[in-house]
Amino acid sequence: MTLDIIPEGEERKVEAVSSAAIDGAPIAYIVVLAAIVTTLSFIPFSIVLASGGSMPLSQAVFPFLGWLLGPIAGAIASGIGSLIGAFLAPYTAGIPAISVFGAIIASFVAGTMVLGKKRRYWWLGLTLIFLIPLFIYANRAIGLNGISPRIFIAGAFVDWSALVLFILPTRTLFTHWIKGSNFVLVAAGIFGGTWTASGLSHLGVAAITYSIFNWPEEVWIALIPIVPIENLIRSLVGMVIGCGVIAGLRAIGLVKSREAIY
Repeated sequence: MTLDIIPEGEERKVEAVSSAAIDGAPIAYIVVLAAIVTTLSFIPFSIVLASGGSMPLSQAVFPFLGWLLGPIAGAIASGIGSLIGAFLAPYTAGIPAISVFGAIIASFVAGTMVLGKKRRYWWLGLTLIFLIPLFIYANRAIGLNGISPRIFIAGAFVDWSALVLFILPTRTLFTHWIKGSNFVLVAAGIFGGTWTASGLSHLGVAAITYSIFNWPEEVWIALIPIVPIENLIRSLVGMVIGCGVIAGLRAIGLVKSREAIY
């Protein structure tokens, strides 16, 4: 029997539900980038004189993950990738917990270097937070261990220069360049942003490691040229990788994460 009944009521619209995401970044993106971080963890690029061990090449891409995925999803991807890398490639992990902490900081800081209104004031909170390890670092070195202020300023150049660049409008200038179409400026933005985010990550990590190892003034003097060179390498490698990835993503038109900066 056929019932000639016309449905009544408000018309309903059925839409496909988007894939699972964290802070606007598809989980698939997070998994893939975490795997890249783990892979790069196998490649050492520098020896840490103060505490022994070596640094992984993955440190060069931590900030870039913050620009690709946003501060929260980028930090998660870097943290997971570094944690797995610490187990699979312990020779580059140093102190694993501190290494993972540094990875999370670098990506989160980079992800907060935003234009526009959303999350535009997160940098203020981060600035206040980073002043704490800088004070602890300086107080322990100069006040407790008797390191010359001049030696400390030179040895902590990467740390305080990164904080200055983060506080000044250079923070958003780097982002503006990364978003632009001129790839010379894109490269400059990635380089400057990587120096800034990696430097602040180094500050957070150094404040902890120095409290553990208390290296003498002789080591401080030896590190004066080495630490900037290491950060320079991070910035250059991050620039090369970042420019290639951004060019590729723009060419294929892959859907961006909601908080992506590029």
